[in-house]
Formats: sequence, structure tokens, C-alpha cells
Amino acid sequence: MGHSHTSTPEQRAQWATQMLAHDHEYGFLSTLSRSIGVSRQTLYTWKAQAHRALTHAFGDAASTTLVTPEVQGHILTLLVESHSSYANIQVCLRRLTGQHLSIGTIAAVVQEAQDRALHWMATHAPSTLRTLALDEIYANNRRGAYLNVVDTLSWAVWASEGPLSVDAESWTLLLWLAQERGLRWSSLVSDGGDALRAACQRVDPDGRHTRDHWHLFHTISQVQQRLLRQLRTLEERTPTVARQAERIALGKKPLGGRPTTDLVAHTTEIAELSRIVAELRAWSGMLRDDLAVVVVDRDGVQDGPRRQAELQAAVELLFELIATAPSRVQGEIKRLHTHVRLAQAALLSFVAPLDAVHADMQLVVGAAGLALLAWAYLRRKVLGWDSAQLVAGLPLGWRAAARVLIHAWELAPRASSAVENWHSIVRPHLAVHRTLSAGLLALLAVWHNHRVFSRGVHKGKSPLQLSGMADAPTDWLVALGYGPNATATPVTPPEPPAAVLALVA
Repeated sequence: MGHSHTSTPEQRAQWATQMLAHDHEYGFLSTLSRSIGVSRQTLYTWKAQAHRALTHAFGDAASTTLVTPEVQGHILTLLVESHSSYANIQVCLRRLTGQHLSIGTIAAVVQEAQDRALHWMATHAPSTLRTLALDEIYANNRRGAYLNVVDTLSWAVWASEGPLSVDAESWTLLLWLAQERGLRWSSLVSDGGDALRAACQRVDPDGRHTRDHWHLFHTISQVQQRLLRQLRTLEERTPTVARQAERIALGKKPLGGRPTTDLVAHTTEIAELSRIVAELRAWSGMLRDDLAVVVVDRDGVQDGPRRQAELQAAVELLFELIATAPSRVQGEIKRLHTHVRLAQAALLSFVAPLDAVHADMQLVVGAAGLALLAWAYLRRKVLGWDSAQLVAGLPLGWRAAARVLIHAWELAPRASSAVENWHSIVRPHLAVHRTLSAGLLALLAVWHNHRVFSRGVHKGKSPLQLSGMADAPTDWLVALGYGPNATATPVTPPEPPAAVLALVA
């Protein structure tokens, strides 16, 4: 088995340089082998490596490769669409097009595109107020994260930086940077993290900071699943407890280290846990109804103060559930109560703007008409209607008001699903490249902002067009200057690494 030499890279570079300098001097290599304790074969290997490094430094680094716009488009498309590494791009180009490009040439093309993408991100912003979702995705080593700002309505990415520390300072700087680029917002939606909350209060102290409902209900679902697993475990243990009880009845000792022998107590515990699971499920449904975009009761459409009172009642009901829960699950429910209580203040921040719209439209359709429209809107999927069909079925005098109401309800910011969609785009690239540079993040953002949705409610439009930038091109390569009229670009491979430069010196 071979053993690596204990020398440093700097020492090996120095010895390799000496061997090249004394290439034709008889006995030099043997003397060096004895003095440093390295075999002649190893020295030959180091010498060959040094020769190749020098050839690369003085050959490839000084040359340029003429790359056509078509080839540049191929490289960038493979990078973004197929999540390819540089080596995979090289193989794909060679096998599919017969083009032989070095890794350095591919890296140079990508670097140029990243510079253009960074410039695009710094010089483009929507002219209207937007609703923004804020969230981070952690890097592979969990020592930093990529902070993202995404439009909740158009799903356009307006800022993506990292890896950075997930703290208030990083988020504050990112929001300030977005403001300098011309980005303006009417409200911010986040998962309620301490760092995000502190940054939003500092940058926009008078703005609306909405708590994301998706994360809240995801946490509730996790607690419910953990309780269900405990319930299934107890139910599966029932036959064993019954056998232990039979052994006790026969005067035998129970088996096991800590056996459960009381079948009645075991059955009672299952019944109590089943009750808690059912009550928590009912409470979750009630909370979901309370946090709907619009709530209707016998008195009509609930306003902000009434909805806050209902939410407070839901929080108090969850607190009462803690006292009646079995001791084994009280900790879970208590932590859930703390989570909901801390999120309570920002869960209904989207209601105040809706109250103003409701007050204006109530002058047109009346309180009963407003309640009817809200009822129909909440049940439109059950009725098999879309928004246009709902409006078409109304009296002519109501239709304009109904369009205003439906538009306000559809745009009410309650979730950060747009930023989660962006995370699903970033994750494959993070898996391939391990670490994403600011340029690569910008390149992905430019690609995402220009691509046209092929399905869904936004089919046929790009995020930029949905953001009000109607004249934005639908080809991200054209937006970066790689259109059909672009000229071939001479590409210079990047500088050789420091070890090679040390040999050259």
C-alpha cells in the first residue's frame, strides 16, 4: 500500500521547479531523491505534473476561444435547465454537437453570463407596489443560508443572496439593497422567524408584516401526526397488554423489563388520546375557517376586531386542551400553543385593507349582498364556478363591485408559497454545485423571471409580465444579450490556480 509524502505543496512545487531547471544534469535527480527521502519514481511523477502545469499556463491561458452565441446558449441552457456541472456540460456538448470545449472555456462563458445577470438584477424592478414573501434556504453545511425575496402574486424573484448568516443584520441589508434597486412593497409575508421579524420592523416599521399561514398549519399538522403515531403505538400494544394481564390473573410474573399489565388503564389512555386527537383535529379546522380570506357568520362578513376576537378564542381553547390532555402529550400541545400565541398578532394583518374594500362595496350591494358574495366566493369550487362565472351570475348592478371584491380577496397575502417554489428551483443546483455564488443565483433568477408558465392560472405569462412589465422578453437568453443578432465572443479561460503560478514563478 502506498503512503503519501509528508511534504507541503510549496515544497513539492519548489522541488519540481528544480528538476525542470536541471533537466539534463546527470545525477541531480538521484541526489535530490536521497536528500529528501523520496523515491525516484515519485520525483518523475512530480516532474511530469509540473511540466503539464507549465504547458497549460503558457499555452491555454494566453489563448482565446471564439464561442458563437449558439454555443453560449447551449452552455447556459444545459447549466440551468438540466442542473449540469461543467464536466457534464462538456460531455453533453461533445456527444450531442461534436464540439470540444475546455472546462475553462465553459467556466468563462458562465462567468460572463453571471456578470450580465447581476447587472440585470441590479437595474430591473417593478414600478408598482408588490407583496413580497421572505424566506431562507440553508446551504449544505448549515453554516449559512440563501436569503430570498419573491413576489407572492407574480412569483418573480427580486433578490437572492448568499450564503449569509441568518440574522437580522443580513435580512436588513438585503431589504435595503432591494429598496436601492427600486423595489417597493405594500406588505411582507414571512414565517415569523426572529431575524426576519426584527429586520422587517427596522426597514419598514409602519408596514404590514403578515404571518405565513402555510408554515403555521404545517406545524399543526406535524403535531397531529406525532399524536397519531403515539395513538397507533398504544393500539398496537393492546394485545401484548392483554396477554400480560392474563399472566397476572393466572398468578404468573409478567414478561419484560417494564411491562404494562393494567388493561383497563391502557384502554383508558387510548380513549383519552383518541379524544385529544379528535379535538385537536376539530380545533385545527376551526382555526382554518377563522383564518380564511373572508369569514361569514349569521351577522354577515366579519370585520377585523371580530376576527381577532375569534382568533383569541381559538388560542384560549387550545390552552384549555393542555389541562385535559394525557401527561405524555401535554408537552407537544403546550409547544403548539406557544407557537400559535406568538404568531397570533400577525396572522390577520391582511384583514385591515379588506375591511376598507368591504365598507366601500357594501354601499353598492348592501350588507346582505356582501355576505352573499363572500359565501359564494368561499364555495366557488364546490359549486363548480370560477371567478368569471360567479360574476356572470350576478345582477348587472352588482358585477363591478363583485369584481373589485374578488380581486381584493384573491390578492390578500396569506402565504409564502411563491418563495417555497423558488426554493424547489434552487435545491437541485445546490445539490450539484454544493455552493451557489451570487452570480449563479442571479442567473437562475433571470431565467425564472422570464420563463412563461405552461399551465395553471398564469398560463402563457411570465413572472415579469405578471409584475406589470408587459414588454419584457420571454427568452431569458435574449434578455441577457444572447439573442440571434449577437456576435461571436472571444472567450479567455480563467487564470491558472495558485499552484501553477508558483511553478511558473
